[in-house]
Amino acid sequence: MKRGFGSDNHAGVHPQILASLAEANVDHAPAYGTDEWTEKALQEFKKQFGPDAQVFFVFNGTAANVTALKALTESYQAIFCSDVAHINVDECGAPEFFTGAKLIALPSVNGKISVADLEKAYIRRGDQHYSQGQVLSITQPTELGTTYSIEELKALISWAKEKKMHVHIDGSRLSNAAAYLKKTLKEITADLGVDAVSFGGTKNGLLMGEAVVFFNKELAQNFKYIRKQSAQLPSKTRFIACQFLAYFQNNLWQDIANHSCAMAQSLYDAVKDIPGVSVREVPQSNAVFAKIPSSWVKPLREKYFFYVWDENTFECRWMTSWDTRKEDIDGFAAALKELSR
Repeated sequence: MKRGFGSDNHAGVHPQILASLAEANVDHAPAYGTDEWTEKALQEFKKQFGPDAQVFFVFNGTAANVTALKALTESYQAIFCSDVAHINVDECGAPEFFTGAKLIALPSVNGKISVADLEKAYIRRGDQHYSQGQVLSITQPTELGTTYSIEELKALISWAKEKKMHVHIDGSRLSNAAAYLKKTLKEITADLGVDAVSFGGTKNGLLMGEAVVFFNKELAQNFKYIRKQSAQLPSKTRFIACQFLAYFQNNLWQDIANHSCAMAQSLYDAVKDIPGVSVREVPQSNAVFAKIPSSWVKPLREKYFFYVWDENTFECRWMTSWDTRKEDIDGFAAALKELSR
């Protein structure tokens, strides 16, 4: 399997995280999150997100999103999100299936939504014929690789709180947003009034596993039942917990995020001036979006796999990860230059 820029999901497991699985794979341990690895991992989460963080492990990102949203909504309510949000485009209707609530997708600019568009959508309050807006779901960083600034987050979250709405962050790559903003995880979540976060592991060097993090204890009160009913309670929880323990210890999470973001910047620098390549903007996470001639896609993907994001414009998404190497970027840029001649 050739290396490429298809997704950070394509990368293998980080060696330190892989080692944590072997370390946890000894003797017997209590099941369903009552083991020592889970307890240690939960304490690490509290160090990163604050002492009020309530953490629950699940198997994958879609599960983290839908179970978190289930805890924040009633079936007659609505969830505001971006039109390109993962929950709207890439989860096969799972959020609506599991919650019964309606997704209201708002127009975005470079993946971001605005208070102005939220205000337009916040209508028909108290109308029994209309789904009542209850949750604002923010993808950070966005599906287009952009990162909301602290000021943008404050504006969106303040608006939601004024409306007595809950705030959810789809943070499958939240560590990369923290790296870009040069902030702690707590500073971009709990400190801003976020209620729940779907925190990613798989895209950040883990074999599998994500975490649902609540800062609103009342909302977390019945989550253990939601997780079980959704078939997301891991029996051998230690094998998810040990990975997050290694991820947070010794600031490995920052090393991985900083490397992924730096490689995206390096990729941008290497390709932005190649004739025929039109890059959307300077990377704000670990993604580079660029338009190339359609005739380039097939020969280029024979050497380095990637996805075409928009089949109409042939805008492509090039993702970097914890294991992206400088030589990968140099080879990719060389292949693009060859095609441009």
